[in-house]
Amino acid sequence: MSSNTGEVHKLSSSTSAQSCRQFSIAEINSATNDFDDDLIIGDGGFGKVYKGSICINGTSQAVAIKRLDSMSNQGAPEFRTEIEMLSKLRHCNLVSLIGFCDDNMEMILVYEFMPRGTLYAHLHKSTTPLSWVQRLKIAIGAGRGLDYLHTGFGTQHGVIHRDVKSSNILLNENWAAMISDFGLSKIGPIDQTLYNISVSVKGTFGYLDPEYFYTSKLTRKTDVYAFGVVLFELLSGMRAVDERLEEEQGSLARWAQKCVKERKFDQMVDSNIVGTISPKCLRGFAEIADRCLIRVVEKRPTMTQVVAKLHNLLELQEKCDNSVDSSGTTGFTWKIHKYLAYASKRISGIDKLFISVGHISLPKSAENKITQCSSSTNRGGGDGGKMGRTTVTNCAKNNMNQCSSSANRDGSYYGKMGRTSLQKNAKNNMTQCLSSTNRDSSKLGRTSLPKSIKNPI
Repeated sequence: MSSNTGEVHKLSSSTSAQSCRQFSIAEINSATNDFDDDLIIGDGGFGKVYKGSICINGTSQAVAIKRLDSMSNQGAPEFRTEIEMLSKLRHCNLVSLIGFCDDNMEMILVYEFMPRGTLYAHLHKSTTPLSWVQRLKIAIGAGRGLDYLHTGFGTQHGVIHRDVKSSNILLNENWAAMISDFGLSKIGPIDQTLYNISVSVKGTFGYLDPEYFYTSKLTRKTDVYAFGVVLFELLSGMRAVDERLEEEQGSLARWAQKCVKERKFDQMVDSNIVGTISPKCLRGFAEIADRCLIRVVEKRPTMTQVVAKLHNLLELQEKCDNSVDSSGTTGFTWKIHKYLAYASKRISGIDKLFISVGHISLPKSAENKITQCSSSTNRGGGDGGKMGRTTVTNCAKNNMNQCSSSANRDGSYYGKMGRTSLQKNAKNNMTQCLSSTNRDSSKLGRTSLPKSIKNPI
């Protein structure tokens, strides 16, 4: 490490004004209880990350301490790059580097501690899922951080991160997103394309831009591609690469692009947030993510454009959500948009029923009690029914105890359930709505919105 130590010291002295401190190995050992395994909070390509407590300006501060693994593929160049980058960069959506240690052949980085951990952990390991609005705000925060890198940080140079992924997006106590891990980053003029042909391609499979992979040409749009994968990860809750799934779904980018092309937006939604996304917001989010993955690099949006679009989508979603709390005597004030695509369920231990549920809209002023909405069909192997839209108009007082579709027991075909509309100011007590259909080939027809109803979303 001796050959590199001088370079690190040069970096530290040149960036001392930025409060990047050099720690001794004794301080690091004290902060981590001699690298106690019980304090490990992460393990990546660089090495292990420990939670520690270190004294800074007389105050004990929680920190994340990243220690280079001697067997790691990363080394002194990445170590120096991380120090150089984070000593110069200051943004509310970038993790802050507090200091480093290079004593005794060690390469250690000390960051501010992010109590909420990584975005990856919340999407794929947490038992408490993120809400849709939380995901939108996280996407905007991470996007802002990347936009700051790309457009310059007080100079004529910008930074290409080169390893954007959900595990490199950290969350603070307020759920604000922080871009981290700058070991692979490259600096280049903001008005030029940065080429790095002589260096091997680096990054993470699943997030790696195919054009960068095949041509070795590194540009800011390389980060845009990876960010598009993160957006689809936020929407679907799926991993960027999942070897447990079939080949088509094993690659999130390829599967998501196919869904957008076929306009199957509903099939892309994480089951944890089904029913919480405005249809327009869903479509807009999927489309901007898809644009990030366009094969032709020049046609991909900039991060500035992506962030602006995400802001608009957040405003649209919040406007929709705020209608839940509004009151009035006319119009709809509450909307649940459900996308349950091909959800399967055993009925009486026999065959599966596949139901695609459309819109269910209920006004806030209506007193509704929905105790059961079920659909039972072919017990001998019938195909999937589709339930369309059911609307309860304003001021209706309804007690919907049961809305079911039962199949004909003698095997004959009874046809399709047509349209059911509850008119304004009607007082209804719907105790049973039965559509009898053939157990061998049942079909549930449409329940439609009256044309006079104006959907606020």
